[in-house]
Amino acid sequence: MSKILNDYTNVSLNAENLPEKVDFGEIFGRNGAVHVEIGCGKGTFILSEAREYPEANFLGIEWAGKYYRHAVDRIGRWGLGNVRIIRTDAAYFIARHLSDSTVDSFHVYFPDPWPKKRHHKRRFLRGVNMEQMVRCLKPGGVINIASDHADYFEQITAVIEAEAAAGRVEMIKFTRAAGAAEGEIVGTNYERKYLVEGRETYTAAVRKSPCMDGL
Repeated sequence: MSKILNDYTNVSLNAENLPEKVDFGEIFGRNGAVHVEIGCGKGTFILSEAREYPEANFLGIEWAGKYYRHAVDRIGRWGLGNVRIIRTDAAYFIARHLSDSTVDSFHVYFPDPWPKKRHHKRRFLRGVNMEQMVRCLKPGGVINIASDHADYFEQITAVIEAEAAAGRVEMIKFTRAAGAAEGEIVGTNYERKYLVEGRETYTAAVRKSPCMDGL
């Protein structure tokens, strides 16, 4: 029997009702640090982080309808007021709806590697999207990345190095997530699956240069 997934209107955001530029103070009903997870899946990481840091605000972006509904149901059942989940295309949402210097950190964990060469253009972590995330970061803001795909991670590294060479970011040490269990780095469902399969996890993190305010 399938589990009944409830919608919680205090958790879910309707992409069709978004203003031209979102106001995080209005979305969360308060001010606070803003963390955005791209591809939040069923909400494992964002749930743990939101419980660990109740003073911060967390926005999860998920395109897959099934995972989105799981995340909304999960957050709603926990009664967390500092999390919002939206079903939308992350690249479009960031470019269209996020203002400059409004996000404290982005989290991108185990994004779809689109392994076939002809599909590489669909990968999220490419130059244009990295530039958009950096634009949206506050000076000193951070992007955290984890992947199990070696070829994709090579591309990610090249994109990061280009941003660093331009003086927009600096590479920093990846910070282990609050909900990560022993032997884990992030604590997502995908990571736990890949650990069982013996796959290696590659991580990277960058900080927006303090002197940068937009690009």
